[in-house]
Amino acid sequence: MQISLHILPHGQGIPLPEYATPHAAGMDLRAALPESEIWVVPPGERRLVPTGLVVAVPVGFEAQVRPRSGLALRHGVTVLNAPGTIDADYRGEVAVLLINHGAEPFEIRRGDRVAQMLVAPATTWKWEPEMQLAALGSTERGEGGYGSTGR
Repeated sequence: MQISLHILPHGQGIPLPEYATPHAAGMDLRAALPESEIWVVPPGERRLVPTGLVVAVPVGFEAQVRPRSGLALRHGVTVLNAPGTIDADYRGEVAVLLINHGAEPFEIRRGDRVAQMLVAPATTWKWEPEMQLAALGSTERGEGGYGSTGR
């Protein structure tokens, strides 16, 4: 699959997202900050980080913005709305909503890898309302909700 993209002026000169290894599921997204700036995300705070990219996700798919495991492990930094969804009809800049759950301020510089993006099928559906609950059928689990299948 090929996905068209446009690089915004503030994203010029930053490497395009790429797979870190041959079998990686996602490509790393990089921060498109001004060269002279360091953004700081204090503990407990969040920041919307621009990537400088506009993408055209094919109809029937979504792009998912996900955390980088190393940032989560080493710094407690993750994507707040993970996975963030980029819909096929969105044509704005891809941005990453980071939150710092760590104990120390987290610094972001131009070109830093801040998240990963992967593309996945997005199925559409229609609701089929049933007037009688019994029409939905029964299962072994039934109405068991949160925690009902664990210890």
